[in-house]
Amino acid sequence: MADGPEALSGIAPVSRETAERLAIFVALLRKWQPAENLIAPSTIDTIWSRHVADSAQLAVLFPGLTWVDLGSGGGFPGMVVALLGARNVHLIESNRRKCAFLRAAIRETSAAATVHEGRAELLLADWHEPVDRISARALAPLTDLLMLAAPLLEQGVPAAFMKGADYRQEVAAAHGEWDFELVTHPSKTEAGAAILDIQHARRRANQDKTVS
Repeated sequence: MADGPEALSGIAPVSRETAERLAIFVALLRKWQPAENLIAPSTIDTIWSRHVADSAQLAVLFPGLTWVDLGSGGGFPGMVVALLGARNVHLIESNRRKCAFLRAAIRETSAAATVHEGRAELLLADWHEPVDRISARALAPLTDLLMLAAPLLEQGVPAAFMKGADYRQEVAAAHGEWDFELVTHPSKTEAGAAILDIQHARRRANQDKTVS
């Protein structure tokens, strides 16, 4: 079966207009991919099922929010969440050319998103804009994600981190340095994977506050 908007069936109901905007985004990603390597080359023929539908789960679980998306890269999950009804998505990305892609994608799709170019730990250390939730997908181990997001987490902002089938080991490792409440949402697109809903995160005493 061809990989297309039908991959969203059973994940996130979308209007024809939204499907068209997502298609514009996917087409732009395909155009930029050869030069920028925005996603793994092995997944280029399954963008809709592997990336779009997967990312769409966040928009269904946590609708209508303002997000900070860490390491937005090729726009997953941030751009998809923005196109599926988020109030606003702050896309944080340190790679200049990936930022250029994200800005082009926002222009082409009129997505409710803003690009912030720079390292997450530096940008978030001086963050003042309202945000409801933090997201990240395929960025770093959970312990490192918690450290990157610490300035917001410790203000009470919850996170939704998308993780693969080895997430339990990452959670166990993170609990060595952090206290947090966790609700696990099983992925609808990848067997064994999960979305980690993390709230009330606090670093344990005497933990190093830097990310290597």
